[in-house]
Amino acid sequence: MKESHCVDATRRWVERVVVALNLCPFARKELVQERIRFVCSEAVSEEALLCDVHDELQYLEQHPDVETTLLIHPRVLQEFGAYLDGLADAEALLAHLGFEGVYQIASFHPDYQFAGTDNEAAENYTNRSPYPMMHLLREQSLEQAIAGYPDIDSIPRNNIDRVASLGVPAMRAMVAECLQTAGPERATTGDSD
Repeated sequence: MKESHCVDATRRWVERVVVALNLCPFARKELVQERIRFVCSEAVSEEALLCDVHDELQYLEQHPDVETTLLIHPRVLQEFGAYLDGLADAEALLAHLGFEGVYQIASFHPDYQFAGTDNEAAENYTNRSPYPMMHLLREQSLEQAIAGYPDIDSIPRNNIDRVASLGVPAMRAMVAECLQTAGPERATTGDSD
């Protein structure tokens, strides 16, 4: 799998699902200002992926102009249960590095399933992405965005209602469409630094 395809599919998902459906009201601004870093990990083991998490946290520390990183990992933690275990390990690494309260990790996976929901519940599509990924966020920026948003508590319910109104087949098709190769490869993906 080419890194550029992985990054392009994820970028299309952010544009066509996350931003177009307004699943994250803060994403459009960062996407337009090109402050989202898209990185496709070559890791084939959880240990190698944790090294990539470490590297990306260091990158964010050294590049305050980059708001957030989407660390896409198509070759490891494909099974959702294993992904959740890997996510816990990444959060432990974040704490070990002293970044607790500085960064947080949001989770996205092709088979994402909220606890207590059926696997095919529409609401799972609020966190279903083309590939497994860990979203590294600056906590201070998130707190500022939340403070400036009039009704932060309405976001999850609105998202669930939005994807439910579209239905599972439409949401599945939207995510699948993002995986299709379209046009020439992007020259600047943000993952070459």
